[in-house]
Amino acid sequence: MREWLTRTASEQGRAIGEGAVDPVGLTETYLSAIKTHPAGARIYARLTEARALAEAEAARSRARNGVRRGILDGVPVSWKDLFDSAHVATEASSRLLAGRVPTRDADVLARATQAGGVCLGKTHMSELAFSGLGLNPMFGEGLDPLPATPPNINDSDAVPGGSSSGAAASVAFGLAAVAIGSDTGGSVRVPAAFNDLVGLKTSHGRLSNRGVVPLCAKFDTVGPLARSVQDCAEVFAVLAGARAVDLENASLAGRRLLVMEPYAEDVRDAPAAGFARALEAFAAAGAQIVRHKSAALDAAMALSPILFAAEAYATWREMIEANPEKMFGPILQRFRGGADVLASDYIAAWQKLEALREDFHRETAGYDAVIVPTVAILPPNIARLMVDEEYYVTENLLALRNTRIGNLMGSCGLTLPTGVPSTGVMLLCPAGQEERLLRLGAAAEAALQA
Repeated sequence: MREWLTRTASEQGRAIGEGAVDPVGLTETYLSAIKTHPAGARIYARLTEARALAEAEAARSRARNGVRRGILDGVPVSWKDLFDSAHVATEASSRLLAGRVPTRDADVLARATQAGGVCLGKTHMSELAFSGLGLNPMFGEGLDPLPATPPNINDSDAVPGGSSSGAAASVAFGLAAVAIGSDTGGSVRVPAAFNDLVGLKTSHGRLSNRGVVPLCAKFDTVGPLARSVQDCAEVFAVLAGARAVDLENASLAGRRLLVMEPYAEDVRDAPAAGFARALEAFAAAGAQIVRHKSAALDAAMALSPILFAAEAYATWREMIEANPEKMFGPILQRFRGGADVLASDYIAAWQKLEALREDFHRETAGYDAVIVPTVAILPPNIARLMVDEEYYVTENLLALRNTRIGNLMGSCGLTLPTGVPSTGVMLLCPAGQEERLLRLGAAAEAALQA
């Protein structure tokens, strides 16, 4: 059964439907793999073993009786530790929320359960989701000095990316078929890129945030991290309560892809090489590549410190200031960056951003997608991040720079592995166009794998 741990969620689901895989055996194998993996406790904050086995038993019964609820019925899923799970601690990997136990599931977890998903447990994350690095030295127990910092699949000395760090690691290391994370400024796409996965940032409001611990409610989104575009499409459909988009015959032929400058050029060597490889593959598949620089986007980027930090600090101020010693210094400082923002400046910034969004979408309306390297850097070194505060700040900002385009512009976005380790290529489409984005992504994925 262990050979199935690194297969896609869709492949597992089809095998369950065909009777080739038993959901209970598959779940037991995942649970055993998590418990025995050297980094299992760094990836999972806690397992929901009894729930997982009960859900797997129910999926087995439905499969035997020919009443499966969909392709993901019986497939094991991990959940970032900010999705409420009934009667199980949900602490957002923060000591500030230690002992927080909700009484009901988050809406998206409830929908996944209704569709037959098997909840394996809750994965570690950046503290309160406010970092793109995935470094968390403040949460967890045990002898490991970084008990809540999951490993990176390509470099044991580097961070996994955040804030959905454990989500990415759970899939990359074969400890979940698919993971559910959240994305406020890049928190699905950064760890997906750093761990050679596919990650989907959904449009704000497209999936329910009810029962999700907030960071910036006006930007927070929910999305999957997986091994394939098809997996992302299937999970998105389940969480949205919709029918999965048909990815058959998706093609890049005749598609117009807009490379956004300077965000595609101002990157380090490995991401640049991965992006160049992606552009070559897309052109070979028939796509037309056009380059453009957007004054509207540049202006929107300048608003980021006001928009993100002010809302995050307003959300968490009372709890933070009651116990600031419980927070990792760089993340505490990032929250406090919003402390002195005037309400008038915050409102004016949002008004300006809404106008800039309109300008940006007019500029890009004639193209099928905007594309950039997902992340401008490779995963930074853990040891240096722990001792060099300037390095932490610089690398965190660079990790989130390109992904933030999607959040600021209100876009949906998809990152794909380029074939160069720990680098991704990101496609962005206007809000509400996830189905079109996923078809483009399927065609792009095929071109990269050709």
